[in-house]
Amino acid sequence: MIKIVEVGPRDGLQNEKTILTTEDKFKFISLLSLSGLKNIEVTSFVKATAIPQMGDATELFKMVQSQLDFGHLNFPCLVPNIQGYETAKKLGVKEIALFSATSDSFTKKNVNATVEETFNRMQEVAQEARKDGIKIRGYVSTAFGCPYEGAMDVAKLINVTDRFFKLGIYEVSVGDTIGVATPGQVRSFIKHLKTSFDLKNLAMHFHDTRGMALTNILVSLEEGISTFDSSAGGLGGCPYAKGATGNVATEDVWYLLHSMGCETGIEISKLAEASKFILEKINRPTESKFLRAYLNTGKV
Repeated sequence: MIKIVEVGPRDGLQNEKTILTTEDKFKFISLLSLSGLKNIEVTSFVKATAIPQMGDATELFKMVQSQLDFGHLNFPCLVPNIQGYETAKKLGVKEIALFSATSDSFTKKNVNATVEETFNRMQEVAQEARKDGIKIRGYVSTAFGCPYEGAMDVAKLINVTDRFFKLGIYEVSVGDTIGVATPGQVRSFIKHLKTSFDLKNLAMHFHDTRGMALTNILVSLEEGISTFDSSAGGLGGCPYAKGATGNVATEDVWYLLHSMGCETGIEISKLAEASKFILEKINRPTESKFLRAYLNTGKV
């Protein structure tokens, strides 16, 4: 079974200028939950002034917790600092995500801190989460390339990944934030990573900015990765990385895996329904080639 972490409601929507209603976000998450997805990233407990789309995080999570299958599905939330963690804890969030990067320039632009300083900040959050029995996932941005520093060295990725695991994180998502990774680079990086870490604790997070995401996922599969982040309909990008549009579409990932006989537990018709709903709300076409074909033909 391949694990898919659906990041559409958070990473997919965070950069959208159209501020959706909490009810529409909840319906999107609800439809995703009916598709067979087991891991759906709901929101981020960040200041509304920083990312306006996430300004209703508390209200949205309350709706998810009270109305969806909270016992059997996983609804992680991004937490930028101890204040965000305290809010998440009070609401009953069972899994949080922390984030850093391999690039100081990127983290300075993102959270006004160096990579070192981000880990100093996360130390308190991780300590509290471990004490409270809350699971922690980690995101490494700019793993393959940075919009400010260019190509990144795998040694930086290994160092940041190691620091995350030392915080007590159960899984680290390796992010191609600006969609510059190539298959050869991905294969080389994973070969280096597997000398230091168990691949079952690593996930890959590709953007399709340059059309390489599915190829990079195929290479990752060949190298032993079995967890991937993706976004319904191909929603998303990064608000701090110009031009970093295009999270790989969950539908396209499903079709690749389906063609290879890999199980995901996803019912594609229901996933397509969720994507169609949210794309209509933000008034934009899908970036997913599979979804476009499916909505036009009704056929896999």
